Amino acid sequence: MESLNGMGYGMMGSFWGFLLNLLLILLIVGAVVVLLNRSGYAAPRDNERIVKMERDIEEIKKTVEEIKSKLEEI
Repeated sequence: MESLNGMGYGMMGSFWGFLLNLLLILLIVGAVVVLLNRSGYAAPRDNERIVKMERDIEEIKKTVEEIKSKLEEI
């Protein structure tokens, strides 16, 4: 007879169960990391992106002011 541990599984059953639980945890953690990277929370390059967007916005504001002043002249 095979000796049973507290969960009612044999030695090999507990090993495969542990391995399956470990793989499941790694899969969930991997999915969370991928989702965080896609949403932008964990990406360090987002700061550069924001700075570039701010520069673009400033350029657009300047262009709009120039167009406004030209329209006022007309």
